[in-house]
Amino acid sequence: MDLTRDAARRLDAADELRGFRDRFVIPPDLVYLDGNSLGALPRATVERVAQVTQVEWGADLVRSWNVHDWIRSPMKLGAKVSGLIGASPDEVVVADTTSVNLFRLVMAALSMQTERCEVLSETGNFPTDLYVCEGATGIFGRGRSLRTVQRARLLECLSERTALVVLTHIHYKTSEVFDLAALTRAAHERGALILWDLSHSAGALPVDLNAAGADFAIGCGYKYLNGGPGAPAFLYVAQRHQERAINALAGWHGHDRPFDFVDHYVPARGIRRFLTGTPPIIASAALEVGVDLVLEAGIERLAAKSRRLSEYFIALVESLCAGHDLELVSPRQADQRGSHVSFAHPHGYEIVQALISEGVIGDFRAPDVARFGFTPLYIGFEDVWIAADKLRAVLEGGRWRDPRFAVRSTVT
Repeated sequence: MDLTRDAARRLDAADELRGFRDRFVIPPDLVYLDGNSLGALPRATVERVAQVTQVEWGADLVRSWNVHDWIRSPMKLGAKVSGLIGASPDEVVVADTTSVNLFRLVMAALSMQTERCEVLSETGNFPTDLYVCEGATGIFGRGRSLRTVQRARLLECLSERTALVVLTHIHYKTSEVFDLAALTRAAHERGALILWDLSHSAGALPVDLNAAGADFAIGCGYKYLNGGPGAPAFLYVAQRHQERAINALAGWHGHDRPFDFVDHYVPARGIRRFLTGTPPIIASAALEVGVDLVLEAGIERLAAKSRRLSEYFIALVESLCAGHDLELVSPRQADQRGSHVSFAHPHGYEIVQALISEGVIGDFRAPDVARFGFTPLYIGFEDVWIAADKLRAVLEGGRWRDPRFAVRSTVT
């Protein structure tokens, strides 16, 4: 592999997705490798949000629920997201946050598995997923419990007690990819349901929930879908479960006749029953722009470029930064890795902070992981080369030892 900067420029020149970079707001002289945490701002989002605020909200006011069909935005946007995760348009809705959606789907699954008492997950799963499962089983679960085991023991720990398996498709720290189809099949063979967190998958890698026979899924809108900070999340419920699953967070937007204003709750038919409160219209409009860009680029092309970018980064880091105690903790094999790459180092936090001061933004995950995301819509091969070269300079020059880089910020 040619690891020169000229070679990186040639790869960029041949990149069929290169034109998408100009459709994002990327500050000059900045290499942004944190799109796996917060995606960059699409230029079209600025116009779309202005349209929603100035015209739809500003001029048309409450009439926009009908005139601009605000009321159906959760379903319309969900139908678009469905094209990225291998679902049918009537199986996905955009609403609330990943945590709220996880809670409602865990409770729905438990309501369908009354003879089983255990939610199974892996140790080291994204913490909020475990916290929500703890709450759902411990506080509201009536004797239900959460069990976490090492990844290698998941299959052997599936049992007649297992009501639901909750896993993240791409690990937030290591970027390791679960075999979604195989684990779904294994759960079903033992009578368990399965719920997938697609927060690091949607918009990054191809996912086919229906082909795998998945039961439930959730995912966020602010990473690879570029919906902005706090963007609405999505949830998936397989059509075969929609009439049995109970939404524990029953609300008027999930009611069969919300504008009859009756006292008793009657769930809507289909995916709409998983709505609760009023949809966030401005945030949903911003998310729709990001989703449209991913659909336009095509998930297969994005995934292929992501693999090339991350392979290039690994090769550069291991060549330029050899002897500096960096340990690759992401899978080396590309098809087992998501769209970010992580290296462990005893001073990972300080190194990331020093890199940020040099114009390369990654992030840190405790206790020792420096994490770098590769969003193919706006990251190029020369960006990757610059990032690796600056990492080399930070390590060789010992710049990370500056005491100010050891001061922990609230958000890492």
